[in-house]
Amino acid sequence: MVFNSIQFALFLPIVFIIYWLLRKNLKLQNLFVVLASYVFYGWWDWRFLILIAFTSFCSWGSGLLIKQSAISNQSSVKSKSWLTANIVINLAILGVFKYYDFFVTSFVGMFGVDASRHLLNVILPVGISFYTFQALSYSIDVYRGKIEPTKDSIAFFAYVAFFPQLVAGPIERATNLLPQFQKARTFDYVEAVEGCRRILWGLFKKMVIADNCAIYVDSVWKDYTSQSGSTLVLAAIFFAFQIYGDFSGYSDIAIGTAKLFGISLRDNFLTPYFSRNVAEFWKRWHISLNTWFVDYVYIPLGGSREGRWNTIRNTFVIFLLSGLWHGANWTYVGWGAYHALLFVPLIWLGATKKYRDVAIWKQVPQMLLTFALVVLGWIIFRAPSIADAWQYVGAICDKTLFSVPWLMTRDFYLPLFAGIAIMFIFEWIGRKKGYGLAWLRGKNKILQVVVYYLFVVLIYMWQATEEIQFIYFQF
Repeated sequence: MVFNSIQFALFLPIVFIIYWLLRKNLKLQNLFVVLASYVFYGWWDWRFLILIAFTSFCSWGSGLLIKQSAISNQSSVKSKSWLTANIVINLAILGVFKYYDFFVTSFVGMFGVDASRHLLNVILPVGISFYTFQALSYSIDVYRGKIEPTKDSIAFFAYVAFFPQLVAGPIERATNLLPQFQKARTFDYVEAVEGCRRILWGLFKKMVIADNCAIYVDSVWKDYTSQSGSTLVLAAIFFAFQIYGDFSGYSDIAIGTAKLFGISLRDNFLTPYFSRNVAEFWKRWHISLNTWFVDYVYIPLGGSREGRWNTIRNTFVIFLLSGLWHGANWTYVGWGAYHALLFVPLIWLGATKKYRDVAIWKQVPQMLLTFALVVLGWIIFRAPSIADAWQYVGAICDKTLFSVPWLMTRDFYLPLFAGIAIMFIFEWIGRKKGYGLAWLRGKNKILQVVVYYLFVVLIYMWQATEEIQFIYFQF
């Protein structure tokens, strides 16, 4: 079930009504959240539910066992053993379903062995990387003493499976989301309106920007070797808009939907294409994953406390892992390595944390350069293989780079260009508020209604003619 489907349009109001009718019984309300979330997730394939239930049970149980070992004055080795067991179990599940065939193909094939005989060919469960990391963060935080383990299994299962952010994030921490399921929620009309406003913005970015860009990008990539350099550049830029509109659009809808249920989720994107260097970009892009790797990998490795060379090493580790997290393909690893390389001069110059406030006209060139570097990285990310990425970039460096790019019909590209312009104008206006329509809070009611109707009309008129799956469902 996807957010921009008829099924979800029927599912959401039904769940919303029943959820608030159960507000006087917290345990029953949380149980309904679990059931609704499992229906939402099982819509793809009911067999996926076995995995998410098992992941939830292992992480919930490990939290109790870690705490019990500490209370009974047993050695910290015992607590660490329970934590390690949970990490190994969950990563083993993730590894089998997501990476087994990839590593078999990559390494067994190197020795001339027919890898096809050793492949599992299993279906990748939707969003497994997201809920696995969310579950793991709980047991790690319990071990570190950042959160008390809960005996309330229903609240914990709701934390792992909460349907708005289950499939593509944001990756929540137990310290933020779990306590919200352990206390009574009350309906807040202002927050609900804010949620609807954010959902509208997310749908616009997904259905108007991302899906239309996808049509153009896919058509170019199908036969990129015969395209002009200018067309390849335009397709690369459109992919940057596609993946941003698609992924941040999902996050906006997830955050907005959660607000309807009295739940607050963390922001996952903060206008990343207005970043002035790559370090700032990664503080604004997929924030929940970036901070996950920082807290659970980068800092334990020493972070930036042990000199520049160790900082560079640790940076490469988290970016290579981040690339691998995105999928079982060397292009993702290459994409991670590319961004790590972009960090090296910033680390050496000490420019990863400090940003001077300068005039806008001085910021724009920095933003454009950062955007160009990010777009180059997206070519690696989008390519079927490293060889394809290299060939694509090589084809750009051709005399046809200065020709007029191929465009689809006028009825297609004019609305798309206009939609992208509208997205960036609204994001620029609301860049300090969190998202594009956030600046409408507290504004004149008539102005708000006019803007809402404008975006509803734009979605209706300019939505893509094809239904495109959310990109991050494959991760």
